[in-house]
Amino acid sequence: MLPNQTTSPSESVSGSPSGTAQLTKEQAERKELLSTVKVTFDKAATTAVGEVSGGKLTDLDLEGLDDDASGSPSPTGSASASPEASGSPSDTGSPSPSGSAGSPKWVAEVVEEDGTAHNVTIDAVSGDVIDSAPDADQSDADKQELADQVSKATQTPEQAAKVATDKQDGWVTSIALDENDSQVLVWQVDVVSKDWNKTTFDVDAAKGTITDEQVDDN
Repeated sequence: MLPNQTTSPSESVSGSPSGTAQLTKEQAERKELLSTVKVTFDKAATTAVGEVSGGKLTDLDLEGLDDDASGSPSPTGSASASPEASGSPSDTGSPSPSGSAGSPKWVAEVVEEDGTAHNVTIDAVSGDVIDSAPDADQSDADKQELADQVSKATQTPEQAAKVATDKQDGWVTSIALDENDSQVLVWQVDVVSKDWNKTTFDVDAAKGTITDEQVDDN
């Protein structure tokens, strides 16, 4: 559904008969997971923020994509869950994670003005909120740091995502507010392109400019 802004070399790769056979394990997993996602990054962000009065999004991640691909000994365990799991009524009715094990999920962190963080989990197929709760492990120092970061981030996550996708057409699969190695506050935005490679952009959270760009071609 995204506009194809550039005629990239990747088109010839995906168009060739052997294109799918040449996908790496990570590329194949991205393709498989993203083919099931119905709720886009921006919709998930709006839903997450709506759960916390006055809150601002600081982190949003498509669960199971790249983050635990190498750490989990059996990534196919959840990916091969029966299709009817995502359609069962227990998905939204049951608070237990197993109730919607077959559906991809967006996991968000939304922060109040005083730095109190809330974790919000959203079904990436139905858009329903699966869980929403304050982070019980925060110290006062954690809250202060988050409050400071939120106040300094004049660029919204949606603006940072647009900067990244203007540079690389694709799907936003993760965004996080963090300081880079130079102690500059940035939005780290992961974009998966149509050739299933992932590019991570660091977008200055105050200026809206790209300060770093790294392609993970695994």
